[in-house]
Amino acid sequence: MTTSSQERELVVMVGATGALGETVARRLVESGLHLIAVGRSEDDLKKLVSSSEHMSYCIADIGDDSAIEKIKAVVTKMNRTVRMVVHAAGVPVAGGVLEANPLALSQAINIKAGGMMRLQRAVDAHLVRGSRLVAVGGHYGFEPTAYAATAGVANAGLTNLMRQFSWALGARGITAHLVAPGPADTERLRNVANTRAAQRGISVEEVFDELKEESAIHAFTTPQQVAWGICLLLAPEADAMAGSSLMLDSGRRRGLP
Repeated sequence: MTTSSQERELVVMVGATGALGETVARRLVESGLHLIAVGRSEDDLKKLVSSSEHMSYCIADIGDDSAIEKIKAVVTKMNRTVRMVVHAAGVPVAGGVLEANPLALSQAINIKAGGMMRLQRAVDAHLVRGSRLVAVGGHYGFEPTAYAATAGVANAGLTNLMRQFSWALGARGITAHLVAPGPADTERLRNVANTRAAQRGISVEEVFDELKEESAIHAFTTPQQVAWGICLLLAPEADAMAGSSLMLDSGRRRGLP
């Protein structure tokens, strides 16, 4: 795709400055879209967008309803079609289900599910037939563990929400999708591994070895693989995946559904 900066349709993305999100953001720009990165840190956002004329940013806290009008104002000013929204916000690591603060669960759900709702409402007037709503969930939303309480509960709720969006917006030709990566070797995974290692009295390296063994191919999912999966949804044929969850877990799931 070789469209000019003025002709590019928009992708509005939460979480573009993270370890995984930056790779996704750059791949989406390479696909011919103009990216609006949404986040709380102006310094991080400026650093991201400084490398491309096809990126801009919006300072907003997706965990607060004020984000709706802030994002809406930026998108309205650009006056272009929103081809895709990507909600890739992370949630704090709160430990296992026996140790996590119960309040951390509601905070995680607010960021994941509430944040996706705010994002959709902010861009709704600029969605057209073929637009995609994409949420990055995770493996733990489908395969519960004892050591990732917030990720498991919040991502399970997000999966349900995206299916609801699929039915609510399907008549307009707008599809909703969940992308569920497996663990990736990032700072966030190391925080989870530290918690698991402390619980069991073993080293972080041993936890990493065990996590790899949970994969059919003995591997972590990479940010590049997640970016590839999200960009697949830009194809018109992806209509057939309306409401579905794209599992990018490197062969971790054991259940049949």
